Amino acid sequence: MTGPLEVAQGYIALWNTTDAATRRAVLGRLWTPDARYRDPMMQGRGLDEIDAMIAAMQAKYMPALEFTLVSTPDGHGPYVRFSWGLGPAGAGPVAIGTDVVRLEDGRIAEVTGFLDLVPAAA
Repeated sequence: MTGPLEVAQGYIALWNTTDAATRRAVLGRLWTPDARYRDPMMQGRGLDEIDAMIAAMQAKYMPALEFTLVSTPDGHGPYVRFSWGLGPAGAGPVAIGTDVVRLEDGRIAEVTGFLDLVPAAA
């Protein structure tokens, strides 16, 4: 990956990739083997845990919802920041978050996620 936009686009594409083999291949290409992910709802360390975490989220919400990029990504040093939306295709997001990504040698080594907008519990 090169610039902030490519990092964010690759990250969003990964979360929307529901085929397990393809998702794992993308994960292995874009993330470091010992990468870490954490947000207020889930966390994972290493490709196996991160893949399982993404698969669990997809099983719960997809194909009804999809991730989109809702901000212009920016970067500083090894960090990239961007906001994403999760919602029905073609509609506004029902959830919005901001992720800060740390890169190592052009690959994702760490993600810290923040939830900016979450739906009220029914």
